Amino acid sequence: MKIERLSQDKIKIFLTFDDLLERGIQKDDMWREIPKVHELFSEMMDQAYSELGFDASGPLAVEVFALPAQGMVVIVTRGKMNGSSEERTSDDDDADDEIYEMEVTLEQSDIVMYSFRDFEDVIQVCRQLQAAALTEDGRLYAYNNKYILALEPALIETSRHNAVIALLAEYGEATSVTYAMLEEYGKVIMPSEAVKEICTHFFN
Repeated sequence: MKIERLSQDKIKIFLTFDDLLERGIQKDDMWREIPKVHELFSEMMDQAYSELGFDASGPLAVEVFALPAQGMVVIVTRGKMNGSSEERTSDDDDADDEIYEMEVTLEQSDIVMYSFRDFEDVIQVCRQLQAAALTEDGRLYAYNNKYILALEPALIETSRHNAVIALLAEYGEATSVTYAMLEEYGKVIMPSEAVKEICTHFFN
């Protein structure tokens, strides 16, 4: 579980599928109101407080983004509290169960995204993807001093999907950036057919 602060009132939590499995939670459970998910959220907020000093009391907007092959990104935004903290602590013990007032938004993206530290790694993975006839598609972005290759699974044969992921993982790492964040804050280097374009420029 990785936690980082995006602003004074906003944090980002990246959960791998291993993080979920360790807690007995399946990917689809995040869409359900079950005790395990509440326990996970409490654990995330405790860790956010201990690592970042992020106080999660009061109303919270929670956005959950499911990423294929990577895990989940949870964006937590703290809202303004109505009333004083004295009013909250004067409630009975049952209030502990409702300490987080959450408005949860869920979004699932099928787009596969991997980040690379060096452009040379991008060149090599594109060469391998083309040589294995896995895909020539893709969009290439620059974001946070890294290169991110985004692939649309619909344009990859289902039977070859795992092979694509394996190659990407060999040269890069799964990114916790959501596609929405990438579109908003990333710089587009190649808007389409990135694998083909890179191979054309560097190997022909």
